[in-house]
Amino acid sequence: MLLIQNIRLSRILRNTWHIDLIMIASCTAAYFVREYLIAHHFSIPSIIPTVLGTAIAFFIGFNNNQAYDRWWEARKIWGALVNDSRSFARALINYVDEDDESVKRMVCRHIAFLYALKANLRGTVDEIYTKYLTEADLKEIAKHNNTHNAILNIQSRDLQKLSKSNVIDGFRFIEINEMLTRFSDSMGMSERIKNTIFPTTYSYLTKVFIWLFVVTFTLVISQDAGPAAIFLGWLIGFVFVSTQINGMSLVNPFENNSAGVPLNQITRTIEINLLQMLEEDEIPEPVKPINNEYVL
Repeated sequence: MLLIQNIRLSRILRNTWHIDLIMIASCTAAYFVREYLIAHHFSIPSIIPTVLGTAIAFFIGFNNNQAYDRWWEARKIWGALVNDSRSFARALINYVDEDDESVKRMVCRHIAFLYALKANLRGTVDEIYTKYLTEADLKEIAKHNNTHNAILNIQSRDLQKLSKSNVIDGFRFIEINEMLTRFSDSMGMSERIKNTIFPTTYSYLTKVFIWLFVVTFTLVISQDAGPAAIFLGWLIGFVFVSTQINGMSLVNPFENNSAGVPLNQITRTIEINLLQMLEEDEIPEPVKPINNEYVL
């Protein structure tokens, strides 16, 4: 997630330089086609790029709006995980006084759940969660394809054991179990966002229309601007392409890039909070911003 208010132009150019080169080549080709092939036969009506530009603006606006909705929903889900995680640990620590070992085991297991979920959403191999699990937990989890769901299942079983041993009463059992249900809901909503592909036709057609607009705009403007039409065509195209790329960078909010939801930071923050609530001595350092620009 970006932390800075202003983005350097050099950073934008680093992300778009290959497309910029293609646009310049396209504008150059369009200029020479118009200059040497069609200039003396007919002229391109200016209404064509005008209509195309208006249509593309609607396409890009819609795509970016939907992409931001996906990103914001993902951020709200993990914001809820932060709140629920603290409440879960606080309830266990303060409601289960007679079984401190079980409390510590369940709180640490929840940290493992978060790391396992994060690794799944980002499609990475992250074994950090294993240090918060017992050997018995690891053996049971190995039988499941969905690691984080298996961890929740173990949590529910241990909570049931606490209830049967009368360590917690029925009301507190229901309250803590409700938190486990919310963890499952957040897990499912995160997986839904990850597994639901943004409609391919939306982004594909937008790209096609942008290239068509850049070419037709260059053809029209070259009638009056001459060779400068190459630069003007690239400049207008750069605005549309940059805006479209900006929106598409939010389509997959769990990707490990500067535009994604900062899962590393959020997970580490929860980890620190919960370990401090357990009064542990070894507390990891918070995740630091990269180049003071963004955090992962």
